Amino acid sequence: MEISHIEHIGIAVKSIEEALPYYENVLGFKCYAIEEVEDQKTKTAFLKVGETKLELLEPTSEDSPIATFLETKGPGIHHIAYAVEDGVADALAECKSKKIRLIDNNPRKGAEGHNIAFLNPRSTQGVLTELCE
Repeated sequence: MEISHIEHIGIAVKSIEEALPYYENVLGFKCYAIEEVEDQKTKTAFLKVGETKLELLEPTSEDSPIATFLETKGPGIHHIAYAVEDGVADALAECKSKKIRLIDNNPRKGAEGHNIAFLNPRSTQGVLTELCE
């Protein structure tokens, strides 16, 4: 698998509206997109930091994976997403062949129209890892 760069860092927040002033007014970043990812029951906001993006993740439902994360761990870094050059399906097959536990067996649509898949943190040194193309 060829990883070209960190695509984004996902940060769980209780409220994008409440979190944005810190990122925009204190750190000086600009939010360029807000969208809802219905199948993940999540609202996202993207901010650019050089060539990397921050993705703020707000749950839109109590049974959202982000709501569960916030309940157990509180706000903070949720995942790191890597851009893969050879496609997510091929990257998943390679990870599976190397005995990495998968959360997603097949790519699916994520925010910004990317094909994505997650790897289980039990196989990735405790870091929830997202693969993006």
